[in-house]
Amino acid sequence: MDDVDKKILRVLEADARTSLRKIAEEVGVALGTVSNRVRRMEHLGVIRGYTVLLDPDKAGWGLSVVIGLRIEKGRLIEIQEKIAKDNRVYGVYDVTGDHDSMVLARGKDRDDLDDLIKNVLSMSGIERSVTHLVLNSVKEMPPSIPE
Repeated sequence: MDDVDKKILRVLEADARTSLRKIAEEVGVALGTVSNRVRRMEHLGVIRGYTVLLDPDKAGWGLSVVIGLRIEKGRLIEIQEKIAKDNRVYGVYDVTGDHDSMVLARGKDRDDLDDLIKNVLSMSGIERSVTHLVLNSVKEMPPSIPE
């Protein structure tokens, strides 16, 4: 990616609905250049899609948790894939340290989180889980384009 690609991506990060014409004006290149570069970045997987960023509280997700898991040897991918299917889960990661995997999830309320923990995170193959309730989100945004 060169500087023009990065400028295009910064405009899209600010508002993914920005028209190609407006992007061309802001970046200072031709409309065809923007169109070709956006299409190329989509094809290469740099741009994986376009989405809406929701405010979790206003969308009905009142509680967030970060969960560390120890998973039975040889079952990591299987367990992670099962957990990832739950609509309350929005991140599943392989990690280093005391845990094998970290899970980021949201629940509508305490009962919903209780259900997640008892029915999803207590499946066979999970040896131990440590759940942290998020009290306040200081920053929660997808990473942006590196400088």
